[in-house]
Amino acid sequence: MSAMSARLPSFALFAALLAAAGLPIYIHAPKFYVDEYGVSLAALGAVLFGLRLLDVIQDPLLGRLSEKLRHYRAQAVAVAALVIALSMAGLFAVTPPMPPLLWFGLMLTLVFSAFSFLTINFYAQGVTKAETLGAQGHLRLARWRETGALLGVCVAAIAPVVMGAWMGAPFSGFAVGFAVLAGASVLAMRGEWGVSAALPSTGFGPILRDPVARRLLLIALINAAPVAVSSTLFLFFVESRLAAPGMEGPLLLLFFLSAALAAPFWGMLAERWGAKRALILGMVLSIIAFGFAITLGAGDWPLFALICIASGAALGADMTLLPAIFANHMARISPTAAEGFGLWSFVSKFTLAFAAVTLLPLLDAAGFQAGADNTQTALGTLGLLYAAVPCALKVLAITLLMASRLKES
Repeated sequence: MSAMSARLPSFALFAALLAAAGLPIYIHAPKFYVDEYGVSLAALGAVLFGLRLLDVIQDPLLGRLSEKLRHYRAQAVAVAALVIALSMAGLFAVTPPMPPLLWFGLMLTLVFSAFSFLTINFYAQGVTKAETLGAQGHLRLARWRETGALLGVCVAAIAPVVMGAWMGAPFSGFAVGFAVLAGASVLAMRGEWGVSAALPSTGFGPILRDPVARRLLLIALINAAPVAVSSTLFLFFVESRLAAPGMEGPLLLLFFLSAALAAPFWGMLAERWGAKRALILGMVLSIIAFGFAITLGAGDWPLFALICIASGAALGADMTLLPAIFANHMARISPTAAEGFGLWSFVSKFTLAFAAVTLLPLLDAAGFQAGADNTQTALGTLGLLYAAVPCALKVLAITLLMASRLKES
């Protein structure tokens, strides 16, 4: 079956939509509200963490809701896509009609709630779809899905920079573009959502009782944390530690484009070597890249560009292989997988919020100020948080993964 006849490009497009509402929000939103409205880093970090506490309850329940609405999944997805498009416009294109911090929290609540619901439905549908693709269907689908996601991140990461240079209204243009992408994605996937309607819900029990599922969720939590750290601090690192304002957009594009280009190759490598071995290789590459980043200072952005290529390629392995491993296991223990990906969604987003609530106040306490002259202590703290913390977390994730016994076919 060809990719076109299997409609895999539609999965790539929808993945791009979700990706555009994920990491880029953590990259752009805090700095936007600091620069535009003078909100403090510590306050933004506290709000982001508070929203993740909401997800402790919300994401698993959204997984159950997805199952309850499985006969109306196409309509539910369309409503959620409309909500996320409107709330994205409210976040970036509307002058807050209330205190900016409160507006920030309200709009992000809507963005993240819709994002969770869409992600749960999308990945659960992917489990069923992969079963129709034959041998190694999960890896085949993952290559399309995660490559689309990484391309979506690329576009969303660079779009405000490009639109700022061309239009003078970077985030308003970004919100409009996101709405167009949401509409196109819903149309592209309109024939896919009913496939799993006949499958019964298994609830959270089989997932939480399963030791491999619990281990995979723990690995996902720890392995996603380095990406959360680097995403939260990337703009500040380039602007202040590297003293390269204006290079944030090109370097972000280089990072995510490297990830997108590498993703299919990680999938092919996993088919030959096994997903576990390929993923460990990607994690090692990430440690090497971030290890060199610790040594960089003012004016070293060309060297950092090489690090962006290497760490971006490593991200391609993370985003392609670990979800495929989890989806493959869900197919064994939870036929619909919606509850499983409700837990997966929570784990993935919690790392981003935990990074924000710990890192931003630490920077604040070290005396760091965005866009200002900073002391060596503040810049040193920024460097350690950006580069050393991800290395330590990756070592822990590798240790857990090597100790895990996984069935990959």
